[in-house]
Amino acid sequence: MEQDCCAAHALPRRRLLQGGLAAAALGAAGTRPVAARAGAATEGTAARAIDIHAHYYPQAYLEVLAVEGKRYGYDYEKLGDGFAIGPVHYAQKFTDLDQRLAEMDEIGVEMHALSLTAPMVYFAEPEAQERLARAWNDAASAAHQAHPRRFVALATLPMGDLDRALAELLRASALKGVRGVYLGTNVAGRDLDDPSFTPVFARIEALGLPVFLHPTNTVGGERLGKSYYLSNLIGNPLDTAIAAAHLIFGGVLDRFPKLEIALPHSGGVMPILMGRWDHAHRVRPEVKQLPAPPSAYLRRFTYDTVCHSEAVLKFLIDQVGLERVMLGSDYCFEMGYARPVDVVDGLGLDAEQRAQVLRGTAAKLLKV
Repeated sequence: MEQDCCAAHALPRRRLLQGGLAAAALGAAGTRPVAARAGAATEGTAARAIDIHAHYYPQAYLEVLAVEGKRYGYDYEKLGDGFAIGPVHYAQKFTDLDQRLAEMDEIGVEMHALSLTAPMVYFAEPEAQERLARAWNDAASAAHQAHPRRFVALATLPMGDLDRALAELLRASALKGVRGVYLGTNVAGRDLDDPSFTPVFARIEALGLPVFLHPTNTVGGERLGKSYYLSNLIGNPLDTAIAAAHLIFGGVLDRFPKLEIALPHSGGVMPILMGRWDHAHRVRPEVKQLPAPPSAYLRRFTYDTVCHSEAVLKFLIDQVGLERVMLGSDYCFEMGYARPVDVVDGLGLDAEQRAQVLRGTAAKLLKV
C-alpha cells in the first residue's frame, strides 16, 4: 500500500464529534446458537466485531512447549485453574475455546484473530523454534476449522533461521484460516530492519498477508524489570515504537510498499513522538535519508484500540484516520480490555464509523 492510499477514503475527522453512542449491543454470529442477550441488536443491524488482538495457547502447542521449553526456563505445568509457563500463571480460557466463545458471545465479539504471545518461539534453537511454530500454526488452523466464523489465525514463524522461517511461512500460509503473520517487535534482540529478515518480508508481501506485531524481549533491562511491572507498563509501548522506527528509518516500508503492518497498543508511544521524529528528519543526518518525513508513514500502519485512554485513542484517530484503527482487546490478559466494544462505543461514533472500527478495516486486512 502506498503511503497515502487510504487518505482519499478517510472519514472526515470532525465527524468523530458527531452522533451519539449506538444503542444496540453487537450480534455475535457463530457456528452454534447464541442465546439472546438483553438489548441485543437484531441480525443485520449491528457490526459483527472482529478482535485483532486476541491471544491463544492451544493445548497441542503447550505439549510441545513442555518438551522444548524446559532447558530454556519455560517449563509448562498444568494447574487446576489453568496452567503455568515458567513462573507465569495463565487462566484456562487461554486454551479453552468453549469458554472463549461464551465470553465472546457475552461481549459482542464475533471473531478473534488468534495469535501467540510471550514467550513467542524465538527463545529456542532453530529446530525447536520450527517445531513450536508448526504446532501453534496447525492448532490455530484447527480452531478455525472447528469454528470458521469465529476464529482466524495469525501464523508464527521460526525467525531464528531464514530457511526455516520461509519454509514455515509457505506451509502455514496454505493452512485453512491463516490470514496473517505474527511477529515480535524484535527477534531475540534483532530489530526488524535487520537485512536477514528482508526475504521474509518480501515473501509476506508477495503472499498478500498482513503482519501483526507484538512486544517481546522489551527494552529497559533491570530498570524496568525489577518492580512496578514497568517492563509491561513502559516496556511494551516503547518496544512498539522502536519496531515502528526501524521499519520507517530502516527503509523496510519503502522497499515493500504493499506490506501492511499492524501495531499493538495503539502504536505505543510512536504517535506522540512523531513531531520529534519529523524535526530530526529536518536537522539530523542520521535520518535524512528518508524520502518523506516520518509522519508520512503513519498511515502505512494500522493500530488496535488498546491504549486505556479515550483521549489518546481520539488523538490517534485524529493523526492516522479512523480507517486505520481496529478493535483489539489483548484477550485475555488483565492489561487488556474485558469489554472492548464498550471502549469503541465510548467514542461517540456514528453507525458507519463504529462499524469501520469494529469490523470494516479488520475484515479487509484479514479477508473475511
